[in-house]
Amino acid sequence: MGAHAGALRVVWPAIALVVWGEITPTPGPIETMMWDKALHFLAYFGLAGIATVALKADRRVLAAVLGLALLGGLLEIVQGFTGRDPSLFDEVANILGVLCGAGAGWLLIRALRPKILASTLRD
Repeated sequence: MGAHAGALRVVWPAIALVVWGEITPTPGPIETMMWDKALHFLAYFGLAGIATVALKADRRVLAAVLGLALLGGLLEIVQGFTGRDPSLFDEVANILGVLCGAGAGWLLIRALRPKILASTLRD
């Protein structure tokens, strides 16, 4: 199984975990120990990085980036109905995480692409 296939299998459960974490009425223990903006950034950095690798850093990544940013905004609105406080600053952290994660995933794919091509040609 290649990195792309593995990432594709992980992206949907990762999204489900982030959605669950954001709409759970009471914050979990990790949220009380860490600054919540860092958690938002890291969650969306991870989602965007995984999605970028799964999509092989092609044009579909732009749609994934937009979708993840919209998901973060929607979840912030939904939080207001679960007893949690929605925050514009949380969405800013989400968007920054998406952009940085997609950038990191793109750099990783670009760095590995010559090695992948070389190993394919040897086989």
